Amino acid sequence: MLIKGLAGILVSAGLAFPQAPSSNDATALLSKGNQLMQEQSYDGAAAEFEHALRLDPGLRIARYKLGVCLFASGRNDESRREFEQLKQQAGPSPEISYYLGRLMLLAGDAAGAIRELQPLAGDAKIPDATYYLGLGYVSAGDAANGIKFLERAAQANESDYHVHYRLARLYAAAGRKSDADREYGLYHRYRDAERQTEERMRACNAALDAGLDAAGRQLCGHLADQNDPEKLVLLAQLYGDHGQYADAISPLRRAVQLDAGSYDAWHNLGLSYFRLQRYQDARGPLEKAVALRPDLFETLNLLGATLYVLGDDRAALPVLERAHQLRPDDAELKAALDRVRKAH
Repeated sequence: MLIKGLAGILVSAGLAFPQAPSSNDATALLSKGNQLMQEQSYDGAAAEFEHALRLDPGLRIARYKLGVCLFASGRNDESRREFEQLKQQAGPSPEISYYLGRLMLLAGDAAGAIRELQPLAGDAKIPDATYYLGLGYVSAGDAANGIKFLERAAQANESDYHVHYRLARLYAAAGRKSDADREYGLYHRYRDAERQTEERMRACNAALDAGLDAAGRQLCGHLADQNDPEKLVLLAQLYGDHGQYADAISPLRRAVQLDAGSYDAWHNLGLSYFRLQRYQDARGPLEKAVALRPDLFETLNLLGATLYVLGDDRAALPVLERAHQLRPDDAELKAALDRVRKAH
């Protein structure tokens, strides 16, 4: 979830201007990088900013934007080096702290993330810092503070589906079922609204409808922040809706790496493998999804079918029985369950 326009907010610590006049060549490269960045061609933009910095190592704005592009491309170690070097050159700033905090969170350094993000909570220029601070506390094992800051983030931006999804998981883990159900409902409502209305998603849908050529694949690939598991799941679901199951695998594998507690990511990864008839690959993700949300019929049914196809009737039987308890009137499931019971 990159802050929209954050790369243009370069007002602190002298980031808006280099310490010395830049060469015309470096300025031209910076301009080209800015254009590619606007087009969300982050790897190409990064190459232009790197070239500009070779010509003018003191061009702070190029280093900042290079760090943003590397982050957007999922090149996190490289991004962190650029932001740390920029902090040494220009001193601390809210923008640098935001990205360093997110990078530390992704690297598993919850304490470092909290340290960087805590001063930014409630900063109107960086509105999602409160959300990531909440995730930092969750990662540190402090669910109470995690809920507190995520609730603040939800109040500040009610339509952000990311926040509702994380709150739902925390409420469910705390046994607050009614709160969890409410937040899951809000998550689906706002996520589906974004899916239907966001310009890039409409363009991706159109490309998928027309047949996914190289240009369409690049357009759809630009949908997802490589460090945002919810966006990656959303992209994969767009692929799945258009039968592009193989293309859904990569964003979903990245999503489960980023967030091993994401039911949606594991379920959709298992579903994609199942649709590709890669049943052995589907089994593990579906088992993880069931472990995360054992009360959802769709995943239980899918896991049961996977185990049945693999010939593991012993494992399939309790899964199908649990699914049958949730939907006792499902005739197809009952027939499958009867076959497994007889074979077992």
